[in-house]
Amino acid sequence: MKKLFLASKSPRRKAILEKAGIKFSIINSDYDEELNDKNFSYEKIETLAKNKAFGALNNIKEASFVLSADTVVVLDNHILTKPTDFDDALIILKSLSGKEHQVVTSLCLLDFETRKYILKSTTTKVEFNYLTEQMITNYIDNYKPFDKAGAYGIQELPVGFVKQVKGDKENVIGLSSKSVISAIRQLELLLSESQEKSACLQD
Repeated sequence: MKKLFLASKSPRRKAILEKAGIKFSIINSDYDEELNDKNFSYEKIETLAKNKAFGALNNIKEASFVLSADTVVVLDNHILTKPTDFDDALIILKSLSGKEHQVVTSLCLLDFETRKYILKSTTTKVEFNYLTEQMITNYIDNYKPFDKAGAYGIQELPVGFVKQVKGDKENVIGLSSKSVISAIRQLELLLSESQEKSACLQD
């Protein structure tokens, strides 16, 4: 495999790739993420991931793959972003109490040389128990989840918050290593097929 660059500053994504034994280096993306509205669509989140990957190209000088990702929490087809402050986090977590929501992570794996890329989205369903206001305020006070979509990190939630998780739990943390490995295989196959077609044309 070509050298892999991760266009993300997320310590959680870094830890997931390291645990999976995937070698990579961190790189900055020049893309400033912006959501024009909060209505969810896979195309919207995949576009953000793709723009992050292409935004990192100016910082690369060698043949490589670029991996970027974007994670959103979705309730009733509405995107819940990162909370701006304590009160915002309180409102978000109250809205999730006793309900099932979706966590969607879209990734883009981009080949620096050819600009060919793979887009892949993974959805995990998470259901919360009914949460008391004290449970929520204690969590916000102790963990200050202001850098997390949906105002929580599943890996740090106290016992009693989550009723069940349907799907890939890594995806809720920020990135599915299975999806990354699958995307690498798909992109390598795509590049190999392109090279074969090019060779046939030359013959």
